[in-house]
Amino acid sequence: MVDDSPTSGATGRGTAADTRRRILEAASALFYAQGIRATSADRIIEQVGITKVTFYRHFRTKSDLVVAYLEQQAARDRAVVDEALRDAEPLDALSALAGAIGAVSCVPGFRGCPFINAAAEAPAPQDPGRVVVDRHRRWTRDVFARLAAAVGVADADATAAQLMMLRDGAMVAGYLGGPDEVAAARRSACLAAVAGGRPPPGGA
Repeated sequence: MVDDSPTSGATGRGTAADTRRRILEAASALFYAQGIRATSADRIIEQVGITKVTFYRHFRTKSDLVVAYLEQQAARDRAVVDEALRDAEPLDALSALAGAIGAVSCVPGFRGCPFINAAAEAPAPQDPGRVVVDRHRRWTRDVFARLAAAVGVADADATAAQLMMLRDGAMVAGYLGGPDEVAAARRSACLAAVAGGRPPPGGA
C-alpha cells in the first residue's frame, strides 16, 4: 500500500515527521547492509511504501538522505561517547570508551564502521557525505586528544592518532572475525598507547 498522505495542518505535520523517520530508518538499514551506491532511491521508496513525490518532498536528493543517515549515525556515536565519559576520570573514561567501541563491533549484523564504509564509496573530499564523515572523525580524534592530554600524555595529538587507528582496527576486526576478543583487546591496546605516551617518572 502506498502512503501519500497530506502534510498540511497539525495532523499532517505529525504524519510528515513519521514519514521522514520511516524513510530514514529504511535507508539506514539498506545503506549499512547493502552499501550506499547499491541502494537506489526507488528501492527505499518501495520498502517504505510511498510515492516518489512524497520521498522527494522530504529529501530532495539521495545525497541529502545520505547526509541525514550519516548525521544520525554521528549523533548515536556521540551519545555513546558522552555516556562513557560521564562522571569518569580521564583514564577510566578512555578505558570505558575503548570498551564501548569494541562492544559495538561485536553486535550481531555488524558490517564495519558506517563512516569508513561511506568514505570508501565517496572518496571525493567535497562529497557531502564525505564532509560529514571527516567532520565526525575530527570530533572523535579531538575527544581522544583531550583525554590523552588529561592523563598526562606528552604528545596528545600523536596519541590521539594512535587511538584512532586502534578504533578503526577494532571496527575491521569485529567484522572479519574474533568479535568476542575485540572489546578486551582494544581496551588493552588503548591503555598501552596512553602509557607509552606518558613521560617516564622523574622526567627524562
